[in-house]
Amino acid sequence: MRPFVYERARNAEDAVAAIRRHSRRDVPSVQADGQYIAGGTNMSDYMRLDVMRPDFVLDVNEIAGDNMRRIRVGDSGLRIGSLVRMAEAEDNETIQRDYPVIHDTMKLAATRQIRNMASLGGNVLQRTRCDYFREVSFPCNKRDPGSGCAAINGFNRQHAVLGVSDSCIARYPGDFGQALVALDATVDILGPNGPRTMRFADLHKLPGDTPWDETELKPGELILGYNIPAGPHTKRSRYVKVRDRDSYQYALTAAAVALDMDGDTVRDVRIALGGVAAAPWRAHDAEEILKGRTLDEDSAAEAADAAFQSAVTHQHNAYKVPIGKQTIIRALFETRDMEASR
Repeated sequence: MRPFVYERARNAEDAVAAIRRHSRRDVPSVQADGQYIAGGTNMSDYMRLDVMRPDFVLDVNEIAGDNMRRIRVGDSGLRIGSLVRMAEAEDNETIQRDYPVIHDTMKLAATRQIRNMASLGGNVLQRTRCDYFREVSFPCNKRDPGSGCAAINGFNRQHAVLGVSDSCIARYPGDFGQALVALDATVDILGPNGPRTMRFADLHKLPGDTPWDETELKPGELILGYNIPAGPHTKRSRYVKVRDRDSYQYALTAAAVALDMDGDTVRDVRIALGGVAAAPWRAHDAEEILKGRTLDEDSAAEAADAAFQSAVTHQHNAYKVPIGKQTIIRALFETRDMEASR
């Protein structure tokens, strides 16, 4: 690990100003010389591997006030502060009852020890687990712009099949992001130019020709929290995660589903996919097929086919398409069979 300066922030405004002073303005946020740290479970890992090389690290854990620390529930929906730990969200009774897809994404991620430490601000910004990204001896456009993508012609069993490009096929590794994109969440951000709110679905960028530019965040911008609108679909929601082993493993394929049913008919449906895409992925085409129809074997299979119609596979990851389709079908049926009044 390289030397760096460590400081603690007392409030969000001072934190933004400090990171801005230590960061160039013409680089993506993830490449800035100044970085925030809270739980640190992802960034410190990459600092040890020499993948991330900040020279200034700002600890935001002591920021005063409740805006970033609390889970709030109201008639309009749920707000989760960015300094809330995964375990706190997992244990929250309102989330368990009214937003079970969020609870699922917490419970199925990492170990309880990591969930006790990991913040929900950092969670959505965790970077890919691609082995070629993590090993600095390999070329990687995401790590070293313009160097190439070793995964395309390498061992790519874990890699993405949706949203990929000729420059990068790395998958987004998180789970919580799928719940947020499925539930139409927004994210509150504080930056050098003041506060702003954006759709969570717009936060992450697909790789295109610039895979090193991963999010819409600018240097110095700090995530304050997430807003999840209330709706009849939130209680009937699930996250199904398929892995090589049944615990403490990243998804091979995953599906977050939220349903609003009128008897056997789908009034509204939200589907987001994990483990198969370059960013949190909303399957809009699949949703359109299901709306207004009975949710049965035929309609679920049609929707699953539509979700992967744009898939681009490589030598070792073509299996993700059929398994991903079955994951969607399983998630749809498990969600359909939940009691909406739970």
